[in-house]
Amino acid sequence: MQNSKSDSYAKAGVDVTAGYESVKRITPHIKSTHRPGVLGEFGGFGGLFEPDISGMKRPVAVSGTDGVGTKLKIAFLMDKHDTIGIDCVAMCVNDIVCSGAEPLFFLDYLAVGKNIPERTERIVAGVAEGCRQAGCALVGGETAEHPGMMPVDEYDIAGFSVGFVDYDQIIDGSAIKPGDAIIGLASSGLHSNGFSLVRKVLADDLKDLSIHIPDLGCTLGEELLRPTKIYVKPLLQAIKQFGKDIKGISHITGGGHYENIPRMLPGGVSARIEASKFPKTPIFDIIAHKGSVPLRDMYNTYNMGIGLVVAVSGDKADQVMSVLKEQGETPINIGYCIKNDMGVDIVW
Repeated sequence: MQNSKSDSYAKAGVDVTAGYESVKRITPHIKSTHRPGVLGEFGGFGGLFEPDISGMKRPVAVSGTDGVGTKLKIAFLMDKHDTIGIDCVAMCVNDIVCSGAEPLFFLDYLAVGKNIPERTERIVAGVAEGCRQAGCALVGGETAEHPGMMPVDEYDIAGFSVGFVDYDQIIDGSAIKPGDAIIGLASSGLHSNGFSLVRKVLADDLKDLSIHIPDLGCTLGEELLRPTKIYVKPLLQAIKQFGKDIKGISHITGGGHYENIPRMLPGGVSARIEASKFPKTPIFDIIAHKGSVPLRDMYNTYNMGIGLVVAVSGDKADQVMSVLKEQGETPINIGYCIKNDMGVDIVW
């Protein structure tokens, strides 16, 4: 009578064979992200990466880690898992580039109630796509099966990324002064924040995510799962061309404009933001109307159509926006810096 370890593990709810199949499926996606610096083959105990820092006088590593939050609930409802990995990458690399660093490599952690190889492949394919958009290599990760801790049809995902910047080129906002311009880069939608409020406000609508919403131009499900925009490559190009004239960068994530913009500002300097210049993004109007959410709370929760802001020398604003347009972005001059300690003053 045979009683292998894998048989016993399977009885406990962990399918080792499914794990092997998942690795086989995701390996081509991982290899598609490789860039110079990747060492060894996928599957080792550690992901190896040799950064090219030969041109840096004082290289500084910049790291970021994050997850996707309750946006995952929408993916579960739609049984659509091919873009959630893009969100995971975006939440990490967009933070890293705020310091002026180039994200070089990424690792993901996927916890599943049950390892379904086809679904795991779709999730990791999204991670790989996010890495390609950011220009960073997916060098490793972990898929952990948690029977009894998570429902079989649910999962959670988080990521971790590392980049490098020369010490003298770190962007920390310390050089921002009154009169500097604030450029906003358009978001792709909700990105990956505020979904607990979304699910509460739109609870009835979530019962049928396939309904086409004329104001959105798509179904509600498509809008809610629209992946977070990755700003790395356009920003690195602008930083390369303008150097110290790029003084501060803020990723508009949880906490919206009120919490994130002050993170790039030095003491005694505030940002005056003109909301009338923001792009029209219907999903935010729908949430505000259906939930009777005050406008200030909306700007304290969501990106409201601007996913990232850049503080630049006032006389360079037009030139910086021109370069960002060439890189496929939609930059908008949404405000300027003033002398006081208000943090953010949003003018409706």
